[in-house]
Amino acid sequence: MRKLIICILSALLLSINAGAQEKIQLKTGDLIFQNLDCGPLCDAINAVTQGYQGNKFSHMGMVLLRNDSVLIIEASGKNVHLTPLNEFLSKSAHPHYVGRLKTAHQKIIPTAIAFSMQQMGVLYDEQYLYNNGKYYCSELIYDAFKAANKNKPFFKLFPMTYKEPGSGAFFPVWKVYFEHLNMEVPEGKPGCNPGGISLSDKIDILGQYK
Repeated sequence: MRKLIICILSALLLSINAGAQEKIQLKTGDLIFQNLDCGPLCDAINAVTQGYQGNKFSHMGMVLLRNDSVLIIEASGKNVHLTPLNEFLSKSAHPHYVGRLKTAHQKIIPTAIAFSMQQMGVLYDEQYLYNNGKYYCSELIYDAFKAANKNKPFFKLFPMTYKEPGSGAFFPVWKVYFEHLNMEVPEGKPGCNPGGISLSDKIDILGQYK
């Protein structure tokens, strides 16, 4: 009896360890959500956006498997470009979460990828204005899947806010940011963010990527 109990406990422990060590196998079209530490700007974004299970996401990209490489399509820095997975993950010490389109929608992934690849080199949208010929991270994903969905919205746009919650006043960092660009704060203009997309009913969050 004692040997039987030991065998059962050992099998159970092995099963638990195997589950803990299981790694998400990324697929082309998967979305990776990231919380960047970019200072006051990211703090301001996180203060007014909500993500999956309350997580804060200030950046995102889309997975592309090419030959033996895992690349991330992203709009960041100067433009839209491809980034090796390890380099993308190294941008943040916070947990990364993987989202995958539900089975019913996966047929549009190739078209979304093709659209995204056509945007390589398009300038980063530092103005955060939708449909101005440039892209910020979630805006690229929004347009890619809109194009793949026969030009019908797939994810949702919402009025953007740059105000401190409960105060009605703009975050000082946003006032300075847009003054530097010689433009008014685009309060209320349509837009999207990684947190909002992570909550979409079109995707399943598979968990943390480790």
